[in-house]
Amino acid sequence: MTTTLTGPVLFKAACPDCRGRFELASDALRLAIGASSRTTFYSFTCPDCGNAVRKPAGERIIELLTGGGVRTLRLHSG
Repeated sequence: MTTTLTGPVLFKAACPDCRGRFELASDALRLAIGASSRTTFYSFTCPDCGNAVRKPAGERIIELLTGGGVRTLRLHSG
């Protein structure tokens, strides 16, 4: 049995600046995967205040975002 997602995937997010809480579609988020935990993060623009937000992304967050269709950039070092 195969399950197919219908409709956009939404992720709950919050802005540390204005403390707004909202849902974002996968195309509103970006995921960057670097060589270390310091260079692995996801980012978005707060729909309430317009500020750029950058938050660390651990293994579980990476799994959820990539599974939900968030665009991913792999950062190369060296």
